Amino acid sequence: MSVFIAPLALVAERWLGYPEQLLKSIGHPVMWFGSLIDGLEHRLNRPDRDARQRRDAGIIALAILLVVAFILSFVVQQFVRGLPLGWVLEVLLAVPFLAQKELGRAVAAVAEALRTSLAAGREAVSHIVGRDPDQLDEAGVARAAIETLAESTSDGVVAPWFWLLLFGLPGIVLYKAINTADSMVGHMDARYRDYGWAPAKLDDAVNWIPARLTAVLITLACFFVPHASPSQAWAAVKRDAGKHASPNAGWPEAAMGGALGFALGGPRSYQGETVDLPVMGQGKSALVGSDILRAHQLYRATLNVLLVLSIVLALMLSTL
Repeated sequence: MSVFIAPLALVAERWLGYPEQLLKSIGHPVMWFGSLIDGLEHRLNRPDRDARQRRDAGIIALAILLVVAFILSFVVQQFVRGLPLGWVLEVLLAVPFLAQKELGRAVAAVAEALRTSLAAGREAVSHIVGRDPDQLDEAGVARAAIETLAESTSDGVVAPWFWLLLFGLPGIVLYKAINTADSMVGHMDARYRDYGWAPAKLDDAVNWIPARLTAVLITLACFFVPHASPSQAWAAVKRDAGKHASPNAGWPEAAMGGALGFALGGPRSYQGETVDLPVMGQGKSALVGSDILRAHQLYRATLNVLLVLSIVLALMLSTL
């Protein structure tokens, strides 16, 4: 069943997104995860505990999160599958865990804001990146938007689709719970270094295949986008992906940078601290708003390739 739900969920999410009215009335599943993660962190990550105790506490918190997410999603899946046309409900329940529409909208908004002013561009990009926006010039704003687009294509679209395909609704819900935990507590500062160890490591594991698949999808999408080079995309992946501090983020970033002739990465500031990351791709580094739109075009083509792949898999498995 999941192999048929996956392409339908992709289509539904690209069409519907997550309705604003629904967000205002009941919130978003990621917000629900966030509330549980935050509550566990305040209860378990106590300053009087040593490093080992904090790491153990983080493992316990992650286990609680995953057990809750699995039980709820499994029960809901079994319930809706027992209903007439329950597959429609299952598709709609998967929609909030994909981010195609919102990611594309948020990144395109940065390009639109840069047409107005640098200040507007900084404000727009601050909603999608963690780096200090006040330190960014126009090229920095454009690079931040494109890097986020590349990485989020993997962990916001391809990875949740992948786990939905394999394990249905519990798969995509568990993935999103892990990814949310990593984004909230999987940091290297003093507060989270030990407590967030387990979410960070598990997030790396569940994104390992999707990140590499995303690089392949971006490379294939180049065949459908003018002035995008599949050969340069894959050459950048082979040359640069392994240089990134993350075992996964370099793959989609290198693919997108190589495809479009952009030099992504490099130094940036987080909370006043400068971090110098390796360059992903090669070529133009003085990026502008129109370059964000070029990356957005490649992103849309990548989504189309993913959808075709999902449909082909469903048709192939339906004949078995």
